[in-house]
This record gives sequence, structure tokens and C-alpha cells, in this order.
Amino acid sequence: MYDIIIVGGGTAGLSAAIYGVRAGKKVLILEKDVYGGQIINSPEVENYPGIKKISGVEFAKGLYEQATSLGAEFQRGQVTHIEENGAVKEVHVAGSDGTVYEGRSVILATGVKNRPLGVEREKELTGMGVSYCATCDGMFFRGREVAVVGGGNTALEDAIFLSNNCSKVYLIHRRDKFRGEDSQVKILEKKENVEFVFNSVVTKLNGDDMLESVTLKDTLTGEERELPVSGLFVAIGKISNNDDFQEFVKLDETGYVSAAEDCKTDVEGVFAAGDCRTKAVRQLATAAADGAVAALAACGYVEENFD
Repeated sequence: MYDIIIVGGGTAGLSAAIYGVRAGKKVLILEKDVYGGQIINSPEVENYPGIKKISGVEFAKGLYEQATSLGAEFQRGQVTHIEENGAVKEVHVAGSDGTVYEGRSVILATGVKNRPLGVEREKELTGMGVSYCATCDGMFFRGREVAVVGGGNTALEDAIFLSNNCSKVYLIHRRDKFRGEDSQVKILEKKENVEFVFNSVVTKLNGDDMLESVTLKDTLTGEERELPVSGLFVAIGKISNNDDFQEFVKLDETGYVSAAEDCKTDVEGVFAAGDCRTKAVRQLATAAADGAVAALAACGYVEENFD
């Protein structure tokens, strides 16, 4: 029996674990992939208070080691669903043994996944020129021409990273202005091998076994043109990872867990932290803050109802 079971081992989940074990609670983290979440794909983190610069992998490793050294348990496993058994929550994990963990409270810190373009052959060419992680796959395109799709910070960061290794980087955005930070835009404006392609969307992926070019459509004129690139990096936003819990907790119309700044869901003893919940700002610092808030709320719930 655990006091707190955390579903997800990203920044929010690991931060929650740190606060939970420091409050004297027995904490279990369940993560289907590697610990760290989306931040491990960032080559440099410069917007976390108190840390001037660090790689995403190093940041995640520090959180993981801090949480586990304090006493939090970490297990790999895909949570399929959660059920209530009286006041206890039963967390079911996929596998031949059908493992079920029992907890007095649960924190959902499931994070988000990449949003696809939604064009024909996208899935077919993923790994064959189409990628959702510039830091993971960018080195495969050293000295070649590539494109990034998106207008937020992730797209800008991807373009900066790729510009250091690729001969040409096209940054494609459906609007006439980026949504990301101006400081990132200014860096890109100074790079001779980066070209902004505004008011354009990708409508077609071309190539036989590998991506050879993309077809762009001008959103203002409707005119189409072909852009020869060997790599296309998609950075157009995220989708929540909450499908497995839509029958358990209330989700909003876009699939995020309905929880305010107190991180409380509509189910007693269940909390949501990080990018998976409804919120206006999704940043590293807000994920860590959510983890702290959710953990302390879970501790309070456990102490009030079980101690």
C-alpha cells in the first residue's frame, strides 16, 4: 500500500515524488518510458530559475536521482486504468501478470505527446525523413537541407539546433508571426542558413522510400510550391496522454484533466500535475510547481483520511 502513486515520471511527477517522500509518505512513480518526459529532448535548458544552463537529460537525471535517493520507488509500466476500491485507488499496469498497485492517493502527471501534421503518408515516412525530435534525429541530416514546421518555442529551438549542423533550415509557419520568444527569433534572424516561410502549410510529403520534398500551400493565395528537403521536423504542439483515464476523471474538451491551480480533480484523492492538466502556461517551472502543489495536497488528503 502506497500513500501516493504518481503516474508519469517527467518533471511534474518527479517533483511530486520529492515533496511526497520528504513529507514522510511512501511514494511510487510509474512511468511507461524513460524518466524525464519531454525535457530530455532539449539540448539546453536556460529558463529554469536558479540554473543558468543545463541539458534536458542532465536536468531529468538530477530530478530522478534526488527523488529515488530520498526514498521514492520507480517502476517501469504502462498504466491502463485506475479504479476506486472504497477509499483506496487501484492502479492497473499492463503486462502478463496484470500487476495492480494500491494507493491512498494518485497524482496524474502523464504529460503530453507530439501533435502530428495530419497529412497523407506522415506515419509511413516517420523515421524516413519525418521526425518529431530535432535533438534526437538532427545529426542524421548533417550538411543537408531540412525544414521545421511550427511557430512556438519548440519549433524555434529545433531550428536553432538544426542550423548548427544542417546546410539549410526552412522554418515553416502558418501565420505571419511566430508565437515563440522574441529572443529565439532574433537568434534565427542572424543565421544565414535559416529562412522563414510564413503563411504556409505542408499539404503533401513527397518521396518513395525516403522524404525528398514537401508541398507547401500559401494560406493567403492558395498557391502551391515544392520545397526540396530531406528532413521535416514537426513541432506544432502537443496532445495530452489522458485517454486511458477519461472514464475515471473529468477531462476538458481537448483531453486535458480538469484541475485548477490546486491540482485537484473531480475525484477525491486524485490530483493532476504538469502539462496534462488544464492550464494557460506549460513550462518546466510550472510543471515542477504543479508537482509540489499536487504532492502537498495528496499528503494532506492522506493525513486527513487515513492517519
